[in-house]
Amino acid sequence: MKKEGFFYQIYNGIIKENPTLVLMLGMCPTLAVTTSLTNAIGMGISTSAVLIFSNIIISLLRNIIPDRVRIPSYIVIVASLVTIVDLLMQAYTPALYEQLGIYIPLIVVNCIIFGRAESFAAKNKIMPSLGDGVGMGIGFTIGLSIIAIVREFLGSGSFYGINIIPDEFHISIFVLAPGAFFVLSILTAIQNKLNLKGASNPSNLSKSASQILSCNGDCMNCVSHIDIKGGN
Repeated sequence: MKKEGFFYQIYNGIIKENPTLVLMLGMCPTLAVTTSLTNAIGMGISTSAVLIFSNIIISLLRNIIPDRVRIPSYIVIVASLVTIVDLLMQAYTPALYEQLGIYIPLIVVNCIIFGRAESFAAKNKIMPSLGDGVGMGIGFTIGLSIIAIVREFLGSGSFYGINIIPDEFHISIFVLAPGAFFVLSILTAIQNKLNLKGASNPSNLSKSASQILSCNGDCMNCVSHIDIKGGN
């Protein structure tokens, strides 16, 4: 499978750099809306739509947008797409729209979207950028869904709204904020056990830690470890 090709980027977004389970991005909606599988899928599809189209548009305009105004340009593009998604959901899925509430407009500041725009779509052609958007969107949806299945099953005793466990056996903490952290921590432990490279993997933090410890206090000249343009 050719690296940076369409299908490789889909695989990369789902498995190697899953934004939820590996890169640990977009934690605000991940922890907030995963009380049910319905909410998780709705948020995943909404974010995926914005991610795919923003990647395509930014890739098309990558040689036109001046470097100095690239971030404001990304904000305008993403905000326009989120507004379209918000209005469509309000019109066609009002119940889901009410459930997700403020988290639909907050897609505008989702770090997954801006991260992929800056690190990939702004530097690659349309097809790889499309694959990246599709892969990251599917990966995000899968991550949300896994967390939601566990939380809904243990906290509400149901699966996709279908009651399975009697009320007296529900573990209600899993539908509260602490339950989201419990499930995420277990999934992170599994991810580290499988040695997946991600933000939560200690081996990836060693380099950054050594750079911090070797700081000589001369911040103005400390550019050897920081790729400003690349965002690292």
